[in-house]
Amino acid sequence: MNSLTHHHSHDHHDHHDVGHTHAHRAADQLPEARSLRCGRRRAALALSGLAIAFTPGIAAADTAGPTAPTVPTRAEYACETGEFCLWPQADYGGPIVRLDLRNTNPDECRPLPDGVAARSFANRIDRHVTVYQDGECSTEADFSTYPGPGTFVPRSPYVVRAVQIWN
Repeated sequence: MNSLTHHHSHDHHDHHDVGHTHAHRAADQLPEARSLRCGRRRAALALSGLAIAFTPGIAAADTAGPTAPTVPTRAEYACETGEFCLWPQADYGGPIVRLDLRNTNPDECRPLPDGVAARSFANRIDRHVTVYQDGECSTEADFSTYPGPGTFVPRSPYVVRAVQIWN
C-alpha cells in the first residue's frame, strides 16, 4: 500500500483536501515542479533586488559601518570653498581659473588673467561677485551679480572677461 492510499484510509478529514496535499507534495518532488519553484524564487529575489536598487537611500546604505564622505566628481566642485572659479568652456570645461581674496582685492575690477574669456563659473566665496562682459568692468556691456557661496553657472549668458568681488 502506498503512503497516499494509506493516508486516505486512516484520515477522518475531507479526502479531497488530503489527496490534494499529497498530490501537491508528490508533484513537488518532480524536477519540473522544483525547477518552476526555483524560477519563481529567483524572479522574486531579482525583483526585490531591483526595488532596493531603485529606492533612494537604501541602495547607498553601507552595512560595513561609517565611511569617509564621498567627494563629488563633477568639474564644478574642483572650485574650493572660498574661491570664485571660471572655465573657458561651457559646462566647466577647460583649465580652471581660481580667484580669491589673496589674488583679488575687494571692490576692484579684476580682468581675467592672460586674456581668458570664461563661459562658465562658480561662486564659492561668501560674497557677491559681479561678472562683466567687458575686460575693464564697463557697465556699457553686459554684467550680472551673483550671490555666494554656492552659485553655479554652467553656461554664462555672455562671455566673461572681468570680475569684481564685493566687500
